[in-house]
Amino acid sequence: MYFIDVQGTLISDSDKLPIRGSIEFIDKLNEKNIPYMIVTNNTKKPSKVFYEYLQSLGFRFDFSHYLDPLMLLEPRVLKDGVAAYGAKEFVNVLQSMGYRLDYTDPKTVLIAIKEDFMPDEYAQMIEFLLNGASLVGMHETSIYVKNSKRYPGVGAVLKLLEFATSVKYSVVGKPSIAFYEEALKRIRLQDEKIECKDIIVISDDVKGDLGGAKEMGMRTVFVTSGKYKTAKEIVPFLQEELKPDEIKKDMQDILESI
Repeated sequence: MYFIDVQGTLISDSDKLPIRGSIEFIDKLNEKNIPYMIVTNNTKKPSKVFYEYLQSLGFRFDFSHYLDPLMLLEPRVLKDGVAAYGAKEFVNVLQSMGYRLDYTDPKTVLIAIKEDFMPDEYAQMIEFLLNGASLVGMHETSIYVKNSKRYPGVGAVLKLLEFATSVKYSVVGKPSIAFYEEALKRIRLQDEKIECKDIIVISDDVKGDLGGAKEMGMRTVFVTSGKYKTAKEIVPFLQEELKPDEIKKDMQDILESI
């Protein structure tokens, strides 16, 4: 049974096209009737739109196998009074979902991915947090890759703001317990007996995805087809209990083992 990341795992960070072996891996799971969930931190497109994009690339899976943070947002963040920071596409998606943006006296500071946060944006976030706003991350990625450059991920920004203000943050998407519990609930529609120990999580984000999954008792596979060029860049510096159970080059390497 699998939880499978998308960006850097199934599709490339550079051209957004399928990575070697990724389509075939999903096809093999379908053929063998192996339960799985596609668990992505997509926030730039409405959930159904991003799902349809994956379909257009040749990935064949039902929407019931798909989960992203936008699908868990409404029960966790009130729609009234949100100061949202992230790519323009993310802000547009929020507005399409009925969120009212407020950059005067917001109730929530909501962070998504963006490669060019400006110093004045950080100053504004800090001011809102010190005035009582809550801090929420759409996910907790360690690194964001765009145009072959690596930027601090949402997790890094959240920790910066927490250190600056002492305001604790919560996370909607991976690697939050709430997100993985929702994924577990949905995969149990495929097999009601599945437990955390039965699940293998595959991702290119060994800190932002796999660490939380490992703490919940899942097995983890780190692929070096995304954020990190080699395992040596990150794995030796992880706490022993958070190191991945396996390291693979890409989905093709995993495909050959099932």
